[in-house]
Amino acid sequence: MSRQFPFVARAAIPLPDAADVIALVASHLTHHGASIGKGDDGEVVMEYEFCRGILQAGDGMLHLRAEAPDHAFLQEVRSELGEHVEEFAGLPAGSIVWTGDDGAADTPPNFRTMTVVNVEDITPHMRRIRLAGEDLTRFSSRLNIHCKLLIPPAGRAPEWPGLDGNGRFRWPEGPGRPAVRKYTIRAIDVDAGWLDIDFVLHDDAGPGSAWAAAARPGDTVGLVGPGGRSAAPAGSYLLAGDETALPAIARLLETLPAATGGIALIEVAGSAEEQRIDNRTNIEIRWLHRNGGAPGMTRLLPDAIEALRAPAPDDDLFAWVSCEFAAFKAIRSHLRTHWKLPKDNHLITAYWRRGMSEDAAGRRAAMTQAVAGLGRRFGIAVG
Repeated sequence: MSRQFPFVARAAIPLPDAADVIALVASHLTHHGASIGKGDDGEVVMEYEFCRGILQAGDGMLHLRAEAPDHAFLQEVRSELGEHVEEFAGLPAGSIVWTGDDGAADTPPNFRTMTVVNVEDITPHMRRIRLAGEDLTRFSSRLNIHCKLLIPPAGRAPEWPGLDGNGRFRWPEGPGRPAVRKYTIRAIDVDAGWLDIDFVLHDDAGPGSAWAAAARPGDTVGLVGPGGRSAAPAGSYLLAGDETALPAIARLLETLPAATGGIALIEVAGSAEEQRIDNRTNIEIRWLHRNGGAPGMTRLLPDAIEALRAPAPDDDLFAWVSCEFAAFKAIRSHLRTHWKLPKDNHLITAYWRRGMSEDAAGRRAAMTQAVAGLGRRFGIAVG
């Protein structure tokens, strides 16, 4: 714990099974961007990119400590610790009382209102929108490169999220409640106060694609985040995905170390959808064209990956893959079964599911994650 933070808050909760709860919280948050370690006195230390949480069991108590560089981050790490301890310990929501520095805020610390300042079509079906806003440091994360856009309903004044009396994130419930969609932060300049988001323009546009198609300078949108894990450090990479993953793959190619090797497999509709990427690595880019095939109805990505040579056991390789659900399942099975990639050497996700809206897919993913969480809690292998 070499970093020192000026803002600190503490809480103590009577809890006879504190060590078990700490183990559950740590296991869960490992999958949400936290780096878990042990302190000098046996405490569990959760290091985030910009702040820290500490959990320690002793004398029938669970002791929590939140450390951060400012009040906004303090509020965030307090909420992260408090909400997960309450969940895994079965405590009432908002029952944890904090002392020390005050992390209270009027609005959620990870929320911003952003203004459209530029719209540019990169390819016939990919539009880049530059959003301007204040205090974007947290969104410059190299570990979490995704965000959520809060898209106002057409013809209504937006209602933005707030905080309840316990400092917890509260979504609006009125007619101005925004639609929420996940996107990759394609590029960011904190000093200049802008970030870029790339949108795939669909014929059957959902809220995000429809908003992007009509966006004009001066339009306002909400921003929450960041979140979503990026590729872990490695000597070489397998990067693979379709249009929905292209912004993340492109950002990795432009920011990974120059000596990095590997291959990037990118599925698009055709040659017109290939885009210029300022590839600063030794990773080879291969474009895969559907040539009239419907998105999510080909085996381009699974077949291309299965044709690759499997890495040697001592190869320092990380696989980052994201695509449609059917391709995701096939690729995950191949990399785990045939390549035998360890859990820490791959991140394979489904960004979308053919025939299912993002809201429905999100609900199914949340249910699957909840079932998996219960399985981990009770020692049952799920999925």
